[in-house]
Amino acid sequence: MNQELIPHLFRTEYQKIVSVLCNLFGIHHIEIAEDIVSDTFLTASETWAIKGIPENPTAWLYIVAKNKTKNYFKRNDIFEKKIVTEIKYNSALNNPEIEIDLSDQNISDSQLAMIFTVCNPCNSDEAQIALALNLLCGFGINEIADAFLSNKEVIYKRINRAKEKLKEENIKIQNPNSTEVQERIDTVLKTIYLLFSEGYYSTSQNTTLRKDLCAEAMRLTYLLIQNKTTNLPATNALMALMCFHSSRFDARTTENGEIILYQDQDESLWNQELIDKGTYFLSQSSTGNTLSKYHLEAGIAYWHTQKKDTTEKWQHILELYNHLIILEYSPIVALNRTYALSKVAGKQEAIVEAEKLQLTDNHFYYSLLGHLYSGYDDQKALQHFETAFGLAKNVSDKNIINKNILALPSQNN
Repeated sequence: MNQELIPHLFRTEYQKIVSVLCNLFGIHHIEIAEDIVSDTFLTASETWAIKGIPENPTAWLYIVAKNKTKNYFKRNDIFEKKIVTEIKYNSALNNPEIEIDLSDQNISDSQLAMIFTVCNPCNSDEAQIALALNLLCGFGINEIADAFLSNKEVIYKRINRAKEKLKEENIKIQNPNSTEVQERIDTVLKTIYLLFSEGYYSTSQNTTLRKDLCAEAMRLTYLLIQNKTTNLPATNALMALMCFHSSRFDARTTENGEIILYQDQDESLWNQELIDKGTYFLSQSSTGNTLSKYHLEAGIAYWHTQKKDTTEKWQHILELYNHLIILEYSPIVALNRTYALSKVAGKQEAIVEAEKLQLTDNHFYYSLLGHLYSGYDDQKALQHFETAFGLAKNVSDKNIINKNILALPSQNN
């Protein structure tokens, strides 16, 4: 139990405590905050292994983090003399006890301030996202490298350079005003979207569903929705998108963790409460006159909560993809649009469009071609599925492709 609990708490609590301490210390002392919190979790791992897990593990972590912070002040004269004047006191000068406030409200305020601090335009978009994933979402270097399709040395340097740039610019950790929200909200939402995507389809481990990451992304989005300045149409659209996707969690994998394709999912396992919440947030996103990619993707996800395979459904999905591909083109969007096209216009037209994409390093591309050629040219379908199998890195993906191969009529003769 201890082996599972520590990583879970690290994922959910590390960034909360770091945000509060960073808010307390200021941008120049991020590493001190990280060191204190890392040491807190090391103490937890050692202590719990001997004495057992406490009744309230989260409260235990908060108490130890507070004590370690206060002890740090006492032990480090230089820190106290040079930095203490920068720290925010909640008490009068005649009572210089530093308050480490780990209340729910201060954690929320600190995280909101931190995410807009690390998503400062003084850094590139990629640097902002990497730093936010690391500090606010608890991503390790390897996971961020996978998310960016990069290597850990590049990401490590990118994060450190981003921290140094914030220090050079003397960026204050504070809640954003309406102008700062407008300037940085795109990067903030992109960061959360990437977090959710990493949880929904993990590239860093042999699992395709990590509910803790997705729940964290939804929590951060709800934090933005609760704040008046960040409760924007795009924020609500992103929340709707995540609710719709999350509604199918329990139907998406077998007990062994293998992926169940959409058309084979048991609709009775879909979470209607999350679908209703998604519908609510989608409705909330309809104010104003700005259409974001999150609006379009939320619309697509909504239609996927309607299991019945109707022409109307796929026409709506295709139309949304047509808008999305104009608004923000990506090869994956083009690939998904091609599948929707096959449902509306037939496989032959979809094959023509798919082969124009030439995504020769992507196993999903060959899987789609295998599907489109199935029943039309089974020999070509087999070739494409075999290529997809060779490119796939995830065990679950390989299993799905193998099932598709075995389902071809030529394999059953």
